[in-house]
Amino acid sequence: MSLNTIDPAEVAKFEAMAAEWWDPAGKFKPLHMLNPCRLDYITTQIALEFDRDLTAPLPFKGLRLLDIGCGGGLLSEPMARLGADVVGADAAARNIPVARLHAEQSGLAIDYRHAAAENLARDGERFDIVLNMEVIEHVPDPQAYLKACAELLNPGGLMICSTLNRNPKSFMMGIIGAEWVMRWLPKGTHDWRKFITPDELTAMITAAGLRPVDRKGMVFNPARWSWSLSDRDLSVNYVTASVKD
Repeated sequence: MSLNTIDPAEVAKFEAMAAEWWDPAGKFKPLHMLNPCRLDYITTQIALEFDRDLTAPLPFKGLRLLDIGCGGGLLSEPMARLGADVVGADAAARNIPVARLHAEQSGLAIDYRHAAAENLARDGERFDIVLNMEVIEHVPDPQAYLKACAELLNPGGLMICSTLNRNPKSFMMGIIGAEWVMRWLPKGTHDWRKFITPDELTAMITAAGLRPVDRKGMVFNPARWSWSLSDRDLSVNYVTASVKD
């Protein structure tokens, strides 16, 4: 496996937590809480870009989708249920058998692979959709990683990319709040210096050869204990959509 877009220390963090992917009260509790909000954005953008009716049976049938940094399959499985032909790839080898077993238990056919984006691109793999969710803040060279993701898209393809903004508020909420106070994540899961501002990400996506078409914030409401999408508040978590013309 090529290591150009892989940080071995980051991979080791997630391999150590691999067995807990499907425990909603475990170390991936934040992703389980965030998942409905992520899925809302992802399904809406795919439906818009490919003119699909989300109320129809298997609305994503015929679309080939890559979930890069798939972990245990929290996004791969709902995409497969919606009819997409899903490949889930992760640089952490221990995540793959966990994801495969859960998919089998759920009766889903998902092609899980221990691979990096650049390996798939070099092998000539191409997709209509690339889900690139909460990965870019963990790679050593974000621009090279985005270039590999862009190469994986067919013309007219869609990439959904989410990450965390870099500012004092994101440090307070993403590091101190999530890791130190609430203990939703083990300390050291994130490095605030690797967070990326929305404007920085837009510039990198453009440099990779894609055209940004949308971006929204994902905002946590402590009173309702839930996440929602926001057109204005991109101060901490945010998600973007871009296309390959």
